[in-house]
Amino acid sequence: MGDKIAAFDLDNPKLPKEIDKDAFQSGNFPYEKKLDRDTYEETLLALQIELVKLQTHLQTTDGRVSMLFEGRDAAGKGGSIRRYLNYLNPRHNRTIALSKPTEREQGQWYFQRYAKHLPTAGEQILYDRSWYNRAVVEPVMGFCTAEQTERFLSEAPHFERMIVDEGIHFFKFWLNIGQEMQLKRFHDRRHNPLKQWKLSPVDHKALGMWDQYTTARNQMLIRTDTEHAPWTIIRSNDKRRARIAIIQKVLSAIEYKGRDDKLVLETDPEIMQTASTFLKHHRADE
Repeated sequence: MGDKIAAFDLDNPKLPKEIDKDAFQSGNFPYEKKLDRDTYEETLLALQIELVKLQTHLQTTDGRVSMLFEGRDAAGKGGSIRRYLNYLNPRHNRTIALSKPTEREQGQWYFQRYAKHLPTAGEQILYDRSWYNRAVVEPVMGFCTAEQTERFLSEAPHFERMIVDEGIHFFKFWLNIGQEMQLKRFHDRRHNPLKQWKLSPVDHKALGMWDQYTTARNQMLIRTDTEHAPWTIIRSNDKRRARIAIIQKVLSAIEYKGRDDKLVLETDPEIMQTASTFLKHHRADE
């Protein structure tokens, strides 16, 4: 399968049958089918109502929430963020998706351009990719040195300790997809005129670097999964289950008036996992 993936041309309008068939269950994904649409939409709406309750709680208590979304390209980060924010006030709930650093930013402390976006009272800030670019994308693509990555892996837990000690509710999500699913999503983007902008030269290059990304991801999880700032792994071949799990994770960690505990706390351990559980069972994305 690896040879087929490496050689496949995204401009080909048809996927190889093996890839198209196996995409959903790639990466040892535990389900054969998507969560059915009716169940998904009903559950998502109920959870979005809970998010509005949480928003009220944060506004009245000056609470602060920050979460970051990481994962391979096409893992579903942007879609998950949009569903989270769908009914929330954009003045107080924002996405941060930073572009390539400017010349001035390149001369700053690495965390500086991210730190300035951390939330103030009553805010939720969602990072669509984050400082963890320095742990996965940049070293794999040759955008930083090994020394810079090592410094980052040593400093990140201390930086995140300051965030948590400041009283910010802090969440780190790694959205995990299988190799065949990534190729299928790349292919779908390439042939959808509304989504072609999502594909970049880096995405094309990444197709042949699956193993390097896996190695970098595993090192990142091992070095930066801490008690004060743990990683939550979301197995996201099924975007519907992934979005539900992400919202549940945040809501379950913060007490607020009127919380529907049955809805919020009944999570799927096959979809939402700790880093240690994930690495033990799915380390190589078999």
